[in-house]
Amino acid sequence: MKWSNYKYLILRRITQLSLLFLYFAGNIYGWKVLSGDLSSSSLFSTIPLSDPFAILQMLAAGAAIGVNAIVGAVLITLFYGLIGGRAFCSWVCPVNMITDLANWLRRVLYLDKIERKVWASRNIRYYMLGLALIVSFISGLAAFEIISPITILNRGVVFGFGAGSGLLIAIFLFDLFVLKNGWCGHICPLGGVHSMIGKMNFVRVKHNSDNCTLCMKCKDVCPESQVLGMIGKRSEFVVKAECTNCGRCVDVCDDDALGFNIRNILNDTKGEKL
Repeated sequence: MKWSNYKYLILRRITQLSLLFLYFAGNIYGWKVLSGDLSSSSLFSTIPLSDPFAILQMLAAGAAIGVNAIVGAVLITLFYGLIGGRAFCSWVCPVNMITDLANWLRRVLYLDKIERKVWASRNIRYYMLGLALIVSFISGLAAFEIISPITILNRGVVFGFGAGSGLLIAIFLFDLFVLKNGWCGHICPLGGVHSMIGKMNFVRVKHNSDNCTLCMKCKDVCPESQVLGMIGKRSEFVVKAECTNCGRCVDVCDDDALGFNIRNILNDTKGEKL
């Protein structure tokens, strides 16, 4: 095993587990680094951090939103909009560890080689986003937050798992046996929100077609393989908004054909619509 083939994967796991530990320590031991959860947090008891999707649901539900929550949502939006892109899904979200495990098992067990009739549009996440806002408006509750597996896992680590763990198991089994990257790649509305937020971010994966030998290892591991449409065709940045900036394509590329770089938005005329 070469470090270069797993560096971003290992860094993502360290980041995800560290965040879970800090939330645990903040709630149980009173540490001030991070307190709250992934929907609403406080950094060093000073800087508010809020999930923009949670705030949108609360606004749709007619709830009164505090200034700190709005500031926190703006800060998160600016960070992912300018730098992170959809990196929340691969570097922060703890459910990603569950879906990545299912995806790895699919490859190990050769389940991808078994013909299946299951197909789902990757636009379902955007429909789910709209549905969550509509239900929030009708019910007066932040609809997705009630059933969010992200919230269930985050709070489960801090306070213990209950019946909600069944949803996490269902997502794992769904991704393993029914649809590859089913939850994160097709259904999760938060993924849709971050795709829109990070559509124009500067940090992107860039492909060098001169180095590429068309081994297609990148597409095998990519959770959003449709964003790698330039492979074997041309050198350019990954411009599709659904890219999670996970770095797995960079990890597995032995040709040095993929790597992170700073995108020049003003000169980029190849951006694609969602």
